[in-house]
Amino acid sequence: TVLFLISVQLTLFILILIPVLGLVIGRITRSLKKHSQEVANKYGETLSTLDETLGGLRVIKAFNIEKLLRNKFFKTNEELLAAKNNIAYRRDLASPLSEVLGVILFTAVLYYGGVLVLKNQLLEASAFLGFLGIFYNIINPAKALSTSFSNMRKGSAAINRIEEILNTPITVDDNPNGKQLHAFTGQIEFRNVSFAYDDIVILNNINLTVTKGKTIALVGSSGAGKSTLADLAPRFHDVTGGEVLIDGVNIKDYSLHSVRSLMSIVTQEPILFNDTVANNIALGFQDATDEQIIEAAKIANAHDFIIKKEGGYKSNIGDRGNKLSGGERQRLTIARALLKNPPILILDEATSSLDTESERLVQDAINNMMQNRTSIVIAHRLSTIRHADEIIVLQKGRIVERGNHEELLAQNGFYRKLVDMQEVR
Repeated sequence: TVLFLISVQLTLFILILIPVLGLVIGRITRSLKKHSQEVANKYGETLSTLDETLGGLRVIKAFNIEKLLRNKFFKTNEELLAAKNNIAYRRDLASPLSEVLGVILFTAVLYYGGVLVLKNQLLEASAFLGFLGIFYNIINPAKALSTSFSNMRKGSAAINRIEEILNTPITVDDNPNGKQLHAFTGQIEFRNVSFAYDDIVILNNINLTVTKGKTIALVGSSGAGKSTLADLAPRFHDVTGGEVLIDGVNIKDYSLHSVRSLMSIVTQEPILFNDTVANNIALGFQDATDEQIIEAAKIANAHDFIIKKEGGYKSNIGDRGNKLSGGERQRLTIARALLKNPPILILDEATSSLDTESERLVQDAINNMMQNRTSIVIAHRLSTIRHADEIIVLQKGRIVERGNHEELLAQNGFYRKLVDMQEVR
């Protein structure tokens, strides 16, 4: 307002110039955001490559592909460096450019104001000097604002990456008013269950009842839907058709925490953490006493190898349990499941990747764990599930056969073919 009162012509001249200069700075800041996004992506690629390389060292050495992986890492690293240099160049350019543009603007104002002073006395010299003083006090904060805006553009690229994760749709919603499932007393029922992922049908019209205290085995070829079916019980996924019920109530009507608190899961790939043996066993029951931890380890056939280690239960097992053998890692996960003492067990091919001796020890531990519990067992080695109360044979997402081991052999169907291939009698 003050500038308008001093000189309307000069103020309008400034208002015409500022948008032009703003377009130049805006172009640079938009470019800065774009390249900041590229840097964030390259950081992700570099860390992913590094993680894969360190995690797969044995395979890399076995296949003599050190050079290939080294070149891959160097290439990603060089791309990251180039992207960082690119953004550094633009960031370093933004601040000096705003200074230069400020000088250009001030010079243009000085020139045009001088013309107005000299031409027919349209502007008095004293008023012009006052105008310049006010304008100078305005332009410095404007340049600082321009620099801050450039930095904000850089930061917004990182925020976009975080928002992508935070805004990922939640596929399984917890029921805030859900009932508490304090105990499992009856059965788990899969009623007309279907499940599809990205329009690919994984399960189709599954009807299955798992009664308390019984062991149900799921068998079939790879991709038949065994793991997906088992994952529906703890609600790792929600059905796309039908419903899953526990004790006659739709699983979605329970709180998610209370459902999962009654289940333990042992997977094919043991998931352990860089911590002590005791802390890994007590993961699901952190108030456990030493005696309870040791008892769980004994039932899981893990106590003997644990006490032989320096530090015993206090010894660190390394990243992902890399200081242990495959069988030892699996027995620790079984001890962890036992200590939680759930009424429902889900075992997903828990012995398929083990050698014969380790498999025997782990299978003995599993048999101990399954006593007096309701179990859903996914098995590749059919010898481990021949005593199941019911065996469900899946093919292409459908139940094609069901019965116990002897009944299915007598049917002379797909299960019999699987048995013959593994020479199980």
